[in-house]
Amino acid sequence: MGRQEDISEFVIAPDPKAPGLTRAVTGLDQAGQPTEISVVEERPLTIYLNRQEIVTAMTIGDYPEYLALGFLKNQGMLLADDVITGVDYDDEIETVVVRTERQTGYEEKLQKKTRTSGCAVGTVFGDMMEGLEGVTLPATPVKTSWLYALAARINRTPSLYLEAGAIHGTVLCQEDRPLVYMEDVGRHNAVDKIAGWMLKHGVGPQDKILYTTGRLTSEMVIKTAMMGIPVLASRSGFTAWGVEIARDVGLTLIGRMRGQRFVCLAGDDRLVRDVDPASIPEEGRKHRRKSAGE
Repeated sequence: MGRQEDISEFVIAPDPKAPGLTRAVTGLDQAGQPTEISVVEERPLTIYLNRQEIVTAMTIGDYPEYLALGFLKNQGMLLADDVITGVDYDDEIETVVVRTERQTGYEEKLQKKTRTSGCAVGTVFGDMMEGLEGVTLPATPVKTSWLYALAARINRTPSLYLEAGAIHGTVLCQEDRPLVYMEDVGRHNAVDKIAGWMLKHGVGPQDKILYTTGRLTSEMVIKTAMMGIPVLASRSGFTAWGVEIARDVGLTLIGRMRGQRFVCLAGDDRLVRDVDPASIPEEGRKHRRKSAGE
């Protein structure tokens, strides 16, 4: 694996040893011998907006308030001018209630839902493309040296994936610095946690990069664009609809980032190739690790 990365500069970094995220389970290995491994916990979280129950998500259980805020924001149920008066989490009944000054009612929207390609059964309410028509992403330049530095650092960061697997990671970055690293059983949950953190702390998207360990699907592209982030990158590959949407909305979409290599299938005009790929170390076979969901 190589050396582990110093996480002291992260605003939020994974805590693979946090209580309640994994449990030890005993089984038998290929030789029939007893073995004990860590497996990821999975639990329901029910999200309310004011008095209305919106969804029950399967999640690892960390940062429930950020997950609720980000989910509602990315579904278009929290508006830009909404005043949030409270976010209350009850761990006994595994429920988050988000309260706003505005009276809300989304009965019609909730009747139309789409199962997404995300694991842990992602759900998008209403028209998946709703709201993208007015999205204009900033023409922020992105240096390829930043991308190489981010990939190298994120892949060395201690994480729940390295501890137990069966997990997705999403990282909010600024230039060559990873800021907030969230993990969950579904990549949609991980990105919603980041959206919730940004909303809670008033962090702007204009100069940010979103890095994910999973596939670059239509859902990931839509959520990134709705958040106003101009660049989405991954070690993994693409879906055709994800690429089509990225091109339509002007999102820079970069995948298959391994050592010196990457592929940009949309938004190449933002890239500033400021480093010779030959100067970047190749990813040795013994250091490669397959991301969850690849």
